[in-house]
Amino acid sequence: MLAAERRGHVLAAVVSRGAVRVTDLAAEMGVSEMTIRRDLDHLESDGELSKVHGGAVRTDGDLTGRGLEPPSSLKATREPDAKRAIALAALPLIEDGMTVAIGAGTTTLELARLLRGRDISVVTNSVSIFELLTDPSDSYLDAARVQLTGGQRTPSDALVGPIANAALEHYRTDRAFVGTHGIDPSAGVTTPNLGEAETNRKLLTTARSTVVLADHTKYGEIGAHLFAEFGRINRLVTDDGLPAAARSELADIVVLTIAEGIPR
Repeated sequence: MLAAERRGHVLAAVVSRGAVRVTDLAAEMGVSEMTIRRDLDHLESDGELSKVHGGAVRTDGDLTGRGLEPPSSLKATREPDAKRAIALAALPLIEDGMTVAIGAGTTTLELARLLRGRDISVVTNSVSIFELLTDPSDSYLDAARVQLTGGQRTPSDALVGPIANAALEHYRTDRAFVGTHGIDPSAGVTTPNLGEAETNRKLLTTARSTVVLADHTKYGEIGAHLFAEFGRINRLVTDDGLPAAARSELADIVVLTIAEGIPR
């Protein structure tokens, strides 16, 4: 496991539990206590947590540092109305008979909710999306038409790494949909997680057309790892919270779809 991924797991544990012990984290991740202590030192220096004797506790600081991926449970609480509206705005881009690739994320998960029962095939690296689309207790897709890559799970419930990347090399899709940590006209489309960046790049290469789903809070955010420049993206779907100046700037470099009428 890469250091950034391990620290993401440590931070997710602190966020979900409120407090963690060095000995417990070391046992859970199969690393030395010294490694965990160094991770806690790093996270404390970034203001992500506070060290205490034998472990660490959660702080009230922002959990979206450039090099760290917040857990999906935390991201799901942010801009839920905007995410649902973005998913609805993206839905017309998917026609019956298509094969689509859907990356992991809370906004892409909202899109997947709208695809249950559709005459499509799906490739995804998201455990959550796979479970949603194949759940027999609700309207679902034929399980044979939903393909889940293997790989190592990240705090955002993405499967990444060599196994996921190798699997994606064998797929060809009509359209790919990905979420993102940040969009910036100069920096491009980015994520804090190196593994997710690599796998997102692979997922995008499967498709003839690529779409990024990102609510307005992602504008101006820059993660540590680039996975797509705007020349690689065919369309960006966002919400009407995006300021006019940002819309104008983005409209010069990508086809822009704005989901309107979101309750504020």
